[in-house]
Amino acid sequence: MKRHAPATARNSGPIADVLAQELPASGLVLEIASGTGEHALFMASRFPELTWQPSDFDQEAVASIDAWASEAKLANLRPAIQLDASHPPWPVGNADAILCVNMVHISPWRATEGLFAGASRILTGNAPLILYGPYIENDVDTAPSNLEFDASLKARNHEWGLRQISDMDDLARAERLHRTARHPMPANNLMLVYRPTPHPK
Repeated sequence: MKRHAPATARNSGPIADVLAQELPASGLVLEIASGTGEHALFMASRFPELTWQPSDFDQEAVASIDAWASEAKLANLRPAIQLDASHPPWPVGNADAILCVNMVHISPWRATEGLFAGASRILTGNAPLILYGPYIENDVDTAPSNLEFDASLKARNHEWGLRQISDMDDLARAERLHRTARHPMPANNLMLVYRPTPHPK
C-alpha cells in the first residue's frame, strides 16, 4: 500500500537541486531510510543516468516504495530492499553515493553510527554520503521550531533528537570520512556532505 508524506512534495525539489551539485554523473545511489518511496521516485525521474536503490528497515515502507515504483515504471529505479543501517553487513556491496533523508534524528544514535560505518565500507573513490534534516550547530542559534521539534522527538523516544553537527563530524572522522559541504535548506534544515578521506601518500 502506498504511503504519503506531505513534506516530500515540499522538499524534493530543493533536495534535488543540491544533489545535482553533489552526485556523480552516473552510477548507483543507495538511499537509506527511503520511507514512503516518494523521494526515490522523484530522484530517479530527475536523474535518469543514475541507478536508484531505495531501502528501508521497515517492511511496510518497502512495500510502499515498490507500490510507487510499480506505477512509475522507471528503468533506473530498483526494487526496494530491507536494510537496517545499524546492522551490517548491508545487502549492497558498493555504491557511488548514499543519500539519507530525515533518519538521523528519528532513530537511535547507533543507526547513525551504522550509517557512517556502512558508508565507509561501500563508498567508492570520492563518493558522497549526503544527509538531509535538522541539526544543532555550535555558535549558530537553533531555530525555536527546531528546539520544539527536538523536545517532541525526545518525549516520544529518549533515543531520538536533533544531533550536534560536531558529533556527526567526529563520527565521520572515526570512519575515515570528512565533511566537504554544508548546504542551508528551507524550513531550517541542512544538507551535509561527507566523502572518504584520502589516504596520505
